[in-house]
Amino acid sequence: MSTVEQLHQELAGHNIPHEIVIVDDGSTDATWPLLQEIARRLPVCRPIQNMGAHGFGCAIRLGFATSTGDALVVMMADASDDCRDVVRYWDKLNEGWDAIFGSRFIRGGSVKDYPFHKLVLNRIANQCLRLLFAVPLNDFTNAFKAYRRTVIEGCEPILSHHFNLTVELPLKTIVRGYSWSVIPITWRNRRTGVSKLKIREMGSRYLFIALYCWLEKHLSRGDYMRQRKP
Repeated sequence: MSTVEQLHQELAGHNIPHEIVIVDDGSTDATWPLLQEIARRLPVCRPIQNMGAHGFGCAIRLGFATSTGDALVVMMADASDDCRDVVRYWDKLNEGWDAIFGSRFIRGGSVKDYPFHKLVLNRIANQCLRLLFAVPLNDFTNAFKAYRRTVIEGCEPILSHHFNLTVELPLKTIVRGYSWSVIPITWRNRRTGVSKLKIREMGSRYLFIALYCWLEKHLSRGDYMRQRKP
């Protein structure tokens, strides 16, 4: 769990108050005892077990419900995301934005060891979403993003049980009128473990969420738009 320790060191080194909620989504190995050991050494870590329906989206939603902070960052624990980017998210949120989206595909961003076939599918999917919603964002599908709690609450009901959550949250943030900005981030392919993302299985789920958000944008007459204070 070097990612957890590195994240804590990075945030503590910049005097950023934080908690690290780690969701064990039905592991069958020694993950849970390891998380408990980390929590004993690092009190800011709060491991929880997902005892309900499993899936990436379910785990993230449980993490949101368990956390107590006003700023929320979704981050993988497989060392694919750069802990230093979390500090940049924090600084950007403090400028007043409601959400910060990281992009690996703008100047200053980078990807390392991305399987070619997944990269091609990624760029096609993101370009389709960019055109469909007419917004200058080219990395919807990356989970590593930052939100104010008010945004997450404003995105309810959150429907995704799986990796399509990575598309649902930014699309609803945009469609419902929250402010957002983009910064370049660094991503590298996981060094350990095996990805649970099954492209063929997830295609219909991504399409469902994209169409759901598109219909909301054009047919809901603003019923779900952010309610601004007078």
